[in-house]
Amino acid sequence: MHIIDRRLNPRGKSLENRQRFLRRAKDAVQQAVRRSLQSRNIRDVLDGGEVTLPIDGMAEPSFHRGEGGIQDQVLPGNRAFVEGDIIPRPPGRGGGRPKEAGEGDGEDGFRFVLTREEFLAVFLDDLELPDFAKRRLSETEEMNPARAGFSISGSPSNISIDRTTRLAMMRRIALRRPKPADIEALQREIEECDSEEKRLLLEAKLKSLTDKIRRIPYVDPVDVRYRRFENEPKPVVKAVMFCLMDVSGSMSEHMKDLAKRFYLLLYLFLSQRYEKVEIVFIRHTEKAEEVDEETFFYGQTTGGTLVSSALAAMRSIVDARFDPTEWNIYAAQASDGDNSYRDEGATGHLLQHEILPLCQYFAYIEVGEEESDSSMSNSPLWSLYESIRSELLPLAMRKVCRKNEIFPVFHDLFQKRQAHSKATP
Repeated sequence: MHIIDRRLNPRGKSLENRQRFLRRAKDAVQQAVRRSLQSRNIRDVLDGGEVTLPIDGMAEPSFHRGEGGIQDQVLPGNRAFVEGDIIPRPPGRGGGRPKEAGEGDGEDGFRFVLTREEFLAVFLDDLELPDFAKRRLSETEEMNPARAGFSISGSPSNISIDRTTRLAMMRRIALRRPKPADIEALQREIEECDSEEKRLLLEAKLKSLTDKIRRIPYVDPVDVRYRRFENEPKPVVKAVMFCLMDVSGSMSEHMKDLAKRFYLLLYLFLSQRYEKVEIVFIRHTEKAEEVDEETFFYGQTTGGTLVSSALAAMRSIVDARFDPTEWNIYAAQASDGDNSYRDEGATGHLLQHEILPLCQYFAYIEVGEEESDSSMSNSPLWSLYESIRSELLPLAMRKVCRKNEIFPVFHDLFQKRQAHSKATP
């Protein structure tokens, strides 16, 4: 049985109880977090806050009066019922589920407030970058403390109790330090001795042993050993994520909002989950340019569409700054699927022969209007990418038309590989 204290405790003293609850109700909390993401704005998508859980399964153990034993009751008589009648359940009570409107009193869902850290931990729990493989000793090596034996000096917090105790015992045995049991036995022998001459000899021996104990301490400073650590270079995983977004005139505000929501989830996922991942933002119309985070999400740009310009910009940045033999290269592209007819050949060649061979994973999402259906006819860019896609190329494609589809698509693209074994389902 677990007893959980529900009293208000604003100074974080109930953190252990909160974490125990999150572990116990992990699946329900994850589903609630996913539902809450569908209705949030871009800026506060992962700021924590209140989530609602279904009341079923949230019951906790409590003390109550036992129902066993023998009970004798005396009940008053009545004129309405006789023995054997079935008494109907009183209206508005029991039922085991929240009441709908018009069904009487019911119970609200269980409301639970998550901190930003708890919200991020739940959100990122089962996500990862696929095929995170290339590891090497980079120029900026990460140093990792490693055990390197023992030393005779160091910090008190690094004292090795086992090694110190072992050396002290070896020293006491080598110097033949008297044992406490030998001293006690000699004292009893002196108390029981009747001969004065023998008692004097035993007392002299006792004095010699006690003097020897004082000269040979139980633990000497020469016995103390400290755990020693040395910094060793640790292989650093280096990865870069290219975010390619179409901001041409064919992209409506709704489509741009969908793309920004997807990229914001991706940005938060990478920045919170990985320390050594660089993010490159590329916006494109007829021309592509590398921009900073603020411009990528909130800048105002419009124009025609040439998808090959974004792929060419990515290729040139890879050549200039990210050696494919050392870096894990990822890309995520968002577009409405429109592209100039004269650009199809260049786009297909760049993607198939220059971009995908360098990438560990390439995710393409196609955004559409809210009233459209993802099963409608394919766009020119979707048809081109689908003709390129194969099991040998790390290309994944999804369509998104509504805000509530963003998280399922994102989760499907980046969930852990043991649950998502193929990059191109």
